[in-house]
Amino acid sequence: MKLPVIKHLTQFIEDNDEDFVIETIETLEALTEVPSLKDEELDIIGELISNMYGAVEVNKMIKDGTPKKEALNGFMKRVMGSIDT
Repeated sequence: MKLPVIKHLTQFIEDNDEDFVIETIETLEALTEVPSLKDEELDIIGELISNMYGAVEVNKMIKDGTPKKEALNGFMKRVMGSIDT
């Protein structure tokens, strides 16, 4: 996951609508079922999906009243903490 990408997607959600990102996630998940995709292509799609789910999560935190910067940093700390353990 990349914080700049999640930050950009979070701004996109604020400017537009979360539904666009949710529908894109669903589309990308459907694409992963194509049997001819190479591992590298699946990795890229997976990274995109992860960043989009991250932005959706950050957006939920913002809606719950967490300031944007704090939501972004808190989310990334949780992600990094789960990787370290």
